[in-house]
Amino acid sequence: MFIRNCWYVVAWDHEIPADGLFARTVIGEPLVLYRTAAGEVVALEDRCCHRLAPLSKGRKEGDCVRCGYHGLKFDAAGTCVEVPGLDKVPPKAKVRRYPVAVKNRWVFVWMGDPAGADTAQLPDNFSCDHPDWHHKPGYLHYDTNYLLIADNLLDFSHLSYVHEKTLGGSTAIAQARPTIEPVPRGLRVSRFVTDVPPPPFYKRMREFTTNLDRHFVYEFLLPATLLMHSGGRPTGSAEASGPQTVRLHSCQTLTPETEHSTHYFFQQSVPTDQGGMSLADTVYASLEQAFEEDRAMITAQARTIAMKPDAPMLPLAMDSALIQFRRIVDEALRAEGQHAPG
Repeated sequence: MFIRNCWYVVAWDHEIPADGLFARTVIGEPLVLYRTAAGEVVALEDRCCHRLAPLSKGRKEGDCVRCGYHGLKFDAAGTCVEVPGLDKVPPKAKVRRYPVAVKNRWVFVWMGDPAGADTAQLPDNFSCDHPDWHHKPGYLHYDTNYLLIADNLLDFSHLSYVHEKTLGGSTAIAQARPTIEPVPRGLRVSRFVTDVPPPPFYKRMREFTTNLDRHFVYEFLLPATLLMHSGGRPTGSAEASGPQTVRLHSCQTLTPETEHSTHYFFQQSVPTDQGGMSLADTVYASLEQAFEEDRAMITAQARTIAMKPDAPMLPLAMDSALIQFRRIVDEALRAEGQHAPG
């Protein structure tokens, strides 16, 4: 059902408290996260091995977690080190520990075989933590399967219609045909749209006196991460900067919570030489509005699909990237010996 041997974003680093417990479900598995005294982030199975109570309902004691139901105490490796009322801890008293990596403010967990937890597979989400870029971190919860959201991110033709009054602003986006190229563990999608009015999103950032040539160039990588350079410049201009030029870098990732729900982490960074945090706040407000438009549409789509799950979809040329990515997902599932839904 879900790819296991990959890194999933479980939280922004600011969500994990310095002294306390944080719970989140990833691919149907409950996790409890906390920080050790040295600041290391630990992820354990959020299910006490005794009566299966959530450890996140207990408390942190030093670098350990004590179950709030019957008091079993687990160390950072997931080994039970104390059982109240027993002189000896049973050897089987333990919970699973998951590999964790923190990169540029994203906290990742590896849900598969710990021996395969290769940090070289972590995405390059550089603008989440770079002195030359400003952003405000965002999170949304979806009550839909993550692949429907991935479909949305892989076909930007929807910007012309779902986001007509926010990110889009022109039907020319839907008319432009993207270039799709394979990259390791995913795809690169490039879409260029020439001589279009600045979208409402841009107009919140500054004033424009000319039409723009816009670009959207991004990689979409397993399990479902978008890394995008986008922006616009005066039509016909070769300038890479200037008062009429917009440069943005976006990092977005989808983490399945369950088969029918998803965690969505997002941000869009602006260069520090184009504005300060007030501009980053403006960009965030625009994204919030636009992503609510997406969520409303995708949630409605999911409800319609649930009414007749076997109803066929009509593939069109605009679906090329999402069809290719679903094949990549299917191949990864088959490589793990799982059934690919197709």
